[in-house]
Amino acid sequence: MPDAARQRSDALKNREAILQVAHDALAESPDASLNSIAKRAGVGAGTLYRHFPTREALILEVHRRDVERLVDSVPGLLAAHAPLDALRHWFTTLAAYVRIKHGLGEALHSAAAQEVVSASWPPVTAAVRGLLDACERAGEVRPGIDPVDVIMLMSCLWRTPDTPEGAAQAERLLELAIDGFRP
Repeated sequence: MPDAARQRSDALKNREAILQVAHDALAESPDASLNSIAKRAGVGAGTLYRHFPTREALILEVHRRDVERLVDSVPGLLAAHAPLDALRHWFTTLAAYVRIKHGLGEALHSAAAQEVVSASWPPVTAAVRGLLDACERAGEVRPGIDPVDVIMLMSCLWRTPDTPEGAAQAERLLELAIDGFRP
């Protein structure tokens, strides 16, 4: 492989490693330092800062990547599960992710962050629409449910405590919501 191509390949691997480690580290503690993330990713601080010049830039890219992965998971979930079970899995994953995101505090409240968060809304809404359409075709939900209404309703899931009791409560709330979707 020519040197330039190898360098680009290495840079992409480093970037992906940084993003994965940052996702995990920020899930563990929203105060994880950039130096600790670089070390865990097996790169130097300079490499991290070349890809993400600020903490905010890293956090926003982790957010963008996580939303993209969540949205992209819909076809696989629908292939592996009945539509209503796919919807359950998807919202459970979304709730877990949003709990992490809420722990990132001020990093997701800047103007740049609001741009990234706003840009994620249409794909998330489209993903929910796809799940609802599959559920509707299977006769599991009534027709015409607005995906934005479903997202707003399901927001209760990420407000439950991150404890076994909170998980049980989230499951009960999810089932209550789904009962309201039925034909």
